[in-house]
Amino acid sequence: MASLLAAVISLVEKFGKNLSFKVGTKGIIIFSFLLKLKLKCFIKKKNLLHSDVLFNTEEKICCYFCLRGLLSNHLILPFSNVSLQCFMNSILQCLSNTHDLRDYCLRNTHHTDLNNNCRAKAVLMEEFAKLTQSLWTSASSEAISPSDFKMQIQKYAPRFVGYNQQDAQEFLRFLLDGLHNEVNRVTVKPRSPMEDFDHVSDDEKGKRMWNKYLESENSKVVDLFVGQLKSSLTCNECGFCSTVFDPFWDLSLPIAKTSGEVSLMDCLRLFTREDVLDGNERPTCHRCKTRRKCTKKFTIQKFPKILVLHLKRFSECRVRTSKLSTFVNFPLKELDLREFASDNSVNAVYNLYAVSNHTGSSLGGHYTAYCRNPCIGEWYTYNDSRVSPMSSSQVRSSDAYVLFYESAASSRM
Repeated sequence: MASLLAAVISLVEKFGKNLSFKVGTKGIIIFSFLLKLKLKCFIKKKNLLHSDVLFNTEEKICCYFCLRGLLSNHLILPFSNVSLQCFMNSILQCLSNTHDLRDYCLRNTHHTDLNNNCRAKAVLMEEFAKLTQSLWTSASSEAISPSDFKMQIQKYAPRFVGYNQQDAQEFLRFLLDGLHNEVNRVTVKPRSPMEDFDHVSDDEKGKRMWNKYLESENSKVVDLFVGQLKSSLTCNECGFCSTVFDPFWDLSLPIAKTSGEVSLMDCLRLFTREDVLDGNERPTCHRCKTRRKCTKKFTIQKFPKILVLHLKRFSECRVRTSKLSTFVNFPLKELDLREFASDNSVNAVYNLYAVSNHTGSSLGGHYTAYCRNPCIGEWYTYNDSRVSPMSSSQVRSSDAYVLFYESAASSRM
């Protein structure tokens, strides 16, 4: 037992220096942290009794986080709600629990992209990274103050100045766009004319359009969050089918109006169903050279690593905005989206890791977040400056507004 604890302490001290963390604790706490991580089989696999054992980077961060939490008597940190509105709090906690984005900040990899862009004013990404690092490496149990980050997001998007309630999904879009712009690997965007790809197959056209997009927009944020939609337009007169490929950062899914429960798959089928364009909506057929009645359909050409699904609960009416409180039943594991893929052979299975919730009505409400910790796999609820553990059975609710899924191929579940 003593040799095992000594090996673990030595190991933690070795990588603790790289994380600006000094280890000074009793062996019993170290052993408790091992039990917390449920590493009995892991110990046998890695043979911790040997002094030359090394953890990979992911294991180091995981161990460090759990050890830090045990030593500080806490595991999860909230944001202070003194300067941060709840819609920001909810989205930031969801992004903080986005595994690859978190590691991008913890390892300071973003510095390379910032330096390559030579942008002296690229401060939004820097403040976001500092905020993420504070959440994951702070030795204090106090709530984190996000005032510097808020100042920068308000400079980038002045619509978020003040303390008015805003839409969480809109904030997410502005934030990801701002982060992307500051770490875009493309410093000089090309001014090449649009090319005609109609002479190639749809699959090849999609690949060329995606590569064309990356010539201007290429960042870690794009690597994680951006996918590609295929829009097919079929002329009902001559049968000619034209296709367009567009990048997407999230999918806004309609909710069927019903008094009962609907499933997430129902929402996705409603989003991708065929729509008939007729009357004033008739487009011009490229073959007929005149406006024709056409059928339009969406499929997903390229699936992102992180799939953000926005449930369209709010709708504009003539008098005021209304909210749908329909319960949408969504899976926590193995969301299989192959039926919505342009190519059914692709791997399109996802696991849920975060939810941004909205309680209340269109006239006023409150945002919270449910997040699955990427290190220990447990779910937590974030409500302003309060954080508490929760059961996975509580994640589904009629308040779910923005769902964060990660590809099962890279999932840590």
